Amino acid sequence: MTRTPPTAAELALTAEVSRCGLTATSHQLERWRTKRWLAPTDQWTDPATSALRPDIVHRAAWLAALSRSGRGISWIGWTFWAIDDTEQTAALLRQALIRTIQLPLRQAGITLAQIPQGDSDTAFEARQDLAERLLQGRRAIGRDLDGLLRDHADTAGIALPEPRTVSNPFDAVLVRIGARLLAGGMADVSPEELTAAWRSVWTGPPEPLDRITAAHLAADEAGTDLRAISPLAHGLPGLVRAFGQADARLLCEAVRACTKASSTLMKLLLERADVEMLAVLMNDVMWDQWVRAGGIAPASRLGEAAITVSTVQYLLVPGWSEDLHRYQDRMDRLLAAPAPADSGPPL
Repeated sequence: MTRTPPTAAELALTAEVSRCGLTATSHQLERWRTKRWLAPTDQWTDPATSALRPDIVHRAAWLAALSRSGRGISWIGWTFWAIDDTEQTAALLRQALIRTIQLPLRQAGITLAQIPQGDSDTAFEARQDLAERLLQGRRAIGRDLDGLLRDHADTAGIALPEPRTVSNPFDAVLVRIGARLLAGGMADVSPEELTAAWRSVWTGPPEPLDRITAAHLAADEAGTDLRAISPLAHGLPGLVRAFGQADARLLCEAVRACTKASSTLMKLLLERADVEMLAVLMNDVMWDQWVRAGGIAPASRLGEAAITVSTVQYLLVPGWSEDLHRYQDRMDRLLAAPAPADSGPPL
């Protein structure tokens, strides 16, 4: 097949990328435009000077650095869509999030349409069967990041902050309850079952869990169902609807915040993982509410799932977005501060 010769704009952009010590071909530029990671060619230059816009050169250089033969750039492409925040990129972002949130169903060979609705015994039993199918073949995660760090610290004789919540948010007991919540929402899991599951793996002080239990009891007496405000109130169908109905600008804002936070966290853990820094991160409620449950996002399908979970919380959990921005500020300060001379051994 005869390929179209590169345009003058493409040649100019590849030359600028080359000056950054990177390589970009005209075919890559076309692919990046098609993916909406790079703006259309007619937007590359400054109308007043006809020179290439610096942000276009910067974006192309980033894409060249991220691109590897045979590999995608995963959720980093979502970041570009969220930054551009146009009608087209918001639509692509929405599609990617909805596709990712349904990954457990696809892996189990289930479609959203197969999840029966209603409170009949037949519908309930069918959802329980689907929940069991979601668990089939799933690899158990013995320890999460928190557990791995604590084991390493114990071996090295290093004291870290005491655990605040559960021993492992991916414990088999919680995962089994989680599968039922995905299939049927909060209506399919009684408050007693949920509390028992949390208590079985709770390693932090008992007061927080006692307060949660007391709050649910008080709400029940007042005729209020606190479970209705959970992101999983209506299971996976509810999450898909939430992404489908989310305001485009808010959706882009959420993904920008979550991808930026995950990138900052990874940089901190890779470059500055000393004892004092970890103590600051672990002593914040966001360690359990975010870092352990989706903060780590490798450039893979697993990372896409982590960003999607974080975006769900940003959009649907009251106060969570404010806490993430506060934690971002804290991470930025840690990253900017010089490492103390007596910070202790790295972990």
